[in-house]
Amino acid sequence: MSVIDKALAAITPQPNEEKRQEATQKAREAAAPGDWLSLALDHHDQIRAAFAEGRNVRSAADRRAAMDRLALVLNGHSLAEEIVLYPAMAQNGHKMQAGVAYSEQTTAKMQMAELENIAPSSDAWLDKWGHIEGAVLTHMFEEENGWFIHLKEKGEHQDRLTARYKEEFERYAGAL
Repeated sequence: MSVIDKALAAITPQPNEEKRQEATQKAREAAAPGDWLSLALDHHDQIRAAFAEGRNVRSAADRRAAMDRLALVLNGHSLAEEIVLYPAMAQNGHKMQAGVAYSEQTTAKMQMAELENIAPSSDAWLDKWGHIEGAVLTHMFEEENGWFIHLKEKGEHQDRLTARYKEEFERYAGAL
């Protein structure tokens, strides 16, 4: 883990698994079938599964394939959030949280780019993978535990958010 990775981990403590599950459940209860929140939560589940796959495979080829699958859903999801949800958060009085969200996702994209330069057969690759996973899971916790709940409860034009979120995700990732 690089010095920057260690510093980021120290200032961004990760919630434990129980707290993550509680936040996900809370967000699922606020979601309606097929709305933007349920779509985002489905993508969060796909991202968690992709991280688990990358953690559990051993060959360089399997790790590279897992990284490619993660990148597809992670990038499609993050772009949809950045184009649709974060501006809506800012418009609903949460500019600071939107700024933090953008920053966290940019950092994750930079970390994924670094991962591409590490030999997938190495321990360093698995270490970087774990660091990215921790940061992304913490980001998803922030969304599920409050940011998205507030947007769901207070945000206007929910149907438009759903249509636009789905459109932007599919533009990048297809129907996955």
